[in-house]
Amino acid sequence: MLKRIVTTFAVAALIFAASSAAWSAPKDIRWGTARVGSSGHKAMVALADVLNKAMPEFRITVLPTAGAIATLKGFATGEYDGYYGSDVALRELKANTGRFKDFQANIKHPPIQSLWCYTLDVGLAIKASDRDSIKKWADLSGKPVFTGPLPFDTRKHTEDALAALGVKHVYKQVDLSIAGSQLNSGSIKGMSIYAAGGVTPAPWIAEATLAVDWAALNPSADEVAKLKAAGFTVEEVNPANFHKKEIYVSKVTLLPFYWGFDLGNVATADEMYKMLTVIEAHADELAKLDPSFRQIGGGKMAAFQKQALETTWNLAPIHPGLAKYMKARGVWDSKWDANVAK
Repeated sequence: MLKRIVTTFAVAALIFAASSAAWSAPKDIRWGTARVGSSGHKAMVALADVLNKAMPEFRITVLPTAGAIATLKGFATGEYDGYYGSDVALRELKANTGRFKDFQANIKHPPIQSLWCYTLDVGLAIKASDRDSIKKWADLSGKPVFTGPLPFDTRKHTEDALAALGVKHVYKQVDLSIAGSQLNSGSIKGMSIYAAGGVTPAPWIAEATLAVDWAALNPSADEVAKLKAAGFTVEEVNPANFHKKEIYVSKVTLLPFYWGFDLGNVATADEMYKMLTVIEAHADELAKLDPSFRQIGGGKMAAFQKQALETTWNLAPIHPGLAKYMKARGVWDSKWDANVAK
């Protein structure tokens, strides 16, 4: 009888131990981001490092892809638990156009908005020696231009802006690693430039700067007016932000749009709320790891979520954890209630 009791307790202990181990096992999150050398990859590595240390209940794996668009599609089809997305992509998906034409039938998990991190602010550059012949965006008509890799949303935003101005350039695809040398050789006459928050350039642009002496190509005053009339936000930033010896212009004209790292139902409302509070508490640390996060640092994270949602709230459902966080910070707008994910 004693042996049977001991055996019973032993089995119960094993079951309890196994249940406890399963209960305490971290939740794996496959988080897609853009390719190595991009702003998105650099930022996601920093974010995952902070979250993996501060939230042992999660185990985040950063998965680089060809571009952010691949992460959004992969999330929608169940390949990833988290994606790297922009308002440009969400707007295109909702409209069922462009890169998302006829994609709706493949969606298993509709995208959810859960964290907006920064803007990427896009513009164009030319070889400095071409400044006398190429003075505005219209001067790129008929010329080969690299507006970014095909999957990049920065390319989509730049192409949309050029189209709004009626600039009929010739798109030329080149690898990011040789964009500078292609501009230097004349194989392309213009290339994309962009910076997070208008301050932090993508890593590949620093490499391009070593290969060519480039100058920012600003749209003319008339072109700026047309862009604003077409709905683009236009800003001017300090050219020193691009870390060049020769800057050639007093200001660089860029077109910002919103970016975020988003999770779906892999995170409950309470888990997402906790994650957002952790990110908020470590926002200044994140900004030191990657200056892209400056826009949510310095106590500005809640305000930045509100600023983004004022543009994006009806593009995709809002994670209930984000709604809870914003209500707790007093920045929630009741008109967004109808679009909170169930």
